[in-house]
Amino acid sequence: MARKEPAADAANAGRLKQIALTYKMTRKADKKIGLVLAAVGIGTFGVFLAIGFLIGHQYLAGILGLLLGLLAAAIVFGRRAERAAFGQMEGQPGAAAAVLDNIGRGWTTTPAVAMNRSQDVVHRAVGKAGIVLVAEGNPNRVKSLLAAEKKKMNRIVADVPVHDVIVGTGEGQVELKKLRTTMLKLPRVLAGPQVTATNDRLRAMGDLMSNMPLPKGPMPKGMRMPKGGPKAR
Repeated sequence: MARKEPAADAANAGRLKQIALTYKMTRKADKKIGLVLAAVGIGTFGVFLAIGFLIGHQYLAGILGLLLGLLAAAIVFGRRAERAAFGQMEGQPGAAAAVLDNIGRGWTTTPAVAMNRSQDVVHRAVGKAGIVLVAEGNPNRVKSLLAAEKKKMNRIVADVPVHDVIVGTGEGQVELKKLRTTMLKLPRVLAGPQVTATNDRLRAMGDLMSNMPLPKGPMPKGMRMPKGGPKAR
């Protein structure tokens, strides 16, 4: 018991430190976060306390109001912290990959499966909805990247549906904050073993591409590199 108590205290201290750090980061983007949380918590407590006086159970209602006030403040804090985080990530390279990494269980994500010289990039996620290609960058440029990657997926795993998403705020695009929700709403068409088999096939293809021997010696005269250059993997 003596060993468990210090471990529990350390875990609680770490959790409180994390909450404080999250609050500081949120406050940089949301200056009114403190006032909003205080208004929600005190407002909820005040409403229940008033109800308690009306029905003659002010102490019980006050305790309930305090607990619910803290809960309401925590919920509001979580939502505003998430909104602030997405606001800071919006437009940053790799933001979509960060969201995909935290999409939840059942998904396997591979960042930057395709990229061009302008740093437009396509990420891949595999789950029960099939394969989802998520592009971030210039909308006009990433369309060709998506088309090429989608064609490759259809050739490797023709029996698996392939979805494509462009992250952005323009028409036909998905906002960063809505990316996770959009993917989770996709219809589930694959069973667990099918998802595993799809990941294995894609992983094997990646290994084959990375282990493919390159010709040695100088490039033969008259041979030219394809236009556009190779895609970074």
